[in-house]
Amino acid sequence: MFSKTMITESTGSFSDKIKILNEEIQTADAIVIGAGAGLSTSAGFTYSGARFKKHFSDFQKKYGITDMYSGGFYPFETPEEYFAWWSRQIYINRYDVPAGKPYKDLLSVVKDKNYFVLTTNVDHRFQIAGFDKKRLFYTQGDYGLWQCSAACHNKTYDNEKEVREMISLQKDMKIPKDLVPRCPVCGKLMTMNLRADDRFVQDEGWYLAANRYDSFIRNNKNTHILFLELGVGMNTPGIIKYPFWQMTMNNKNSVYVCINLGEAAAPFSISDRSVCINADIGKILEGLSR
Repeated sequence: MFSKTMITESTGSFSDKIKILNEEIQTADAIVIGAGAGLSTSAGFTYSGARFKKHFSDFQKKYGITDMYSGGFYPFETPEEYFAWWSRQIYINRYDVPAGKPYKDLLSVVKDKNYFVLTTNVDHRFQIAGFDKKRLFYTQGDYGLWQCSAACHNKTYDNEKEVREMISLQKDMKIPKDLVPRCPVCGKLMTMNLRADDRFVQDEGWYLAANRYDSFIRNNKNTHILFLELGVGMNTPGIIKYPFWQMTMNNKNSVYVCINLGEAAAPFSISDRSVCINADIGKILEGLSR
């Protein structure tokens, strides 16, 4: 494991870093993109502030909830309130919303390259932007899927029809009782297919994507790989950040690039093959896509 005392920002001017990144994108045999919440934040999908108040002012007034993330853990008294909250959160982050310019710009940069995307984001932005579904691995779930809250079986269910009904029929922060989704196997409440505890359902699609990612890494193991990390913080570093550091250390032909406003850093052990860009992801991608 990497120690925090080993972390350092890379040296070099901003223009030099962009030049190196451009060269790596053009010359790399493979590009592995690791995307975190910072990429969606750059695309405008913020979970607090004005956007939160626009959609959840009633919940904020009644319960004192201040952002979408913490609201997802609130112990609502009834399933009708629980799904009123979640249907809103799912709808405004998953359905009838554009992909976001940073995602489209990223696609324009890598669409003709040998790439794969590993992401902890659950908002489906990559597919909406037009990325190849077979080059994506959503490790933490998808807003567009239900699962059994008790995880009684390893299957997920598309929720778009149900979410749209919940949005159109909810009143006073509650959905109609007959819209509360229940597991078709055990009868318990359904819930979002989001990794929060050990009841997260990894369905057939999850394993297929995981296998495709593992195959991509194996097939390009000793080649010139660009590990491009976008907006990954330290909440779950073991999914993207630490593996990217480890694979960069093990492959002397690889380069690690981290773009993250306020959190761009790399360990000393790979500092000679790291580029850390402390800037807004969207602005960097916009420049690269021109």
